[in-house]
Order: sequence, then structure tokens, then C-alpha cells
Amino acid sequence: MGKLKIAVNKARCVGSGDCIETAPAVFQLDEAGKSEVIDPAAVPDAVILTAARGCPVKAITVTDEEAGIQIFPPPPKK
Repeated sequence: MGKLKIAVNKARCVGSGDCIETAPAVFQLDEAGKSEVIDPAAVPDAVILTAARGCPVKAITVTDEEAGIQIFPPPPKK
């Protein structure tokens, strides 16, 4: 994988904290109680993907910036 871009959809985030439990060096809750990315390079890519998959509302999107491919959630099939 290339460099990962991690985005949190604040409108979808419910602040469960599952991502923080999995990758506390990457995610934290903001003042509104929503997850935000603080250091996307702090852990291996596999840990970031595990955190994204663990989000109960699928508010975390992970994209391979170099390839321009959304890794998680998988894009809808055409």
C-alpha cells in the first residue's frame, strides 16, 4: 500500500471511541465528542484498517493516496 489518507465523516461519527481503543495514537475525540485524526503515520497501516473496520457506523474512510483507490469501506461495485 502507498500513503494512506484517513478521513472521519463527522456527521456520521457517533463518538463510540472504538477507533481510539484500536489506534489511540491516530485518533482522538474532538470538543464535540467526534473522532478526529491526529497522526495518520503513528501506527502500521493494518492497525488503521482495523480501526476503520471496527467503527460501528463506518464513519472512517481509508484511501490509498498514491493509487487513488478507496480501501475502506470498499467502493460500491458498478
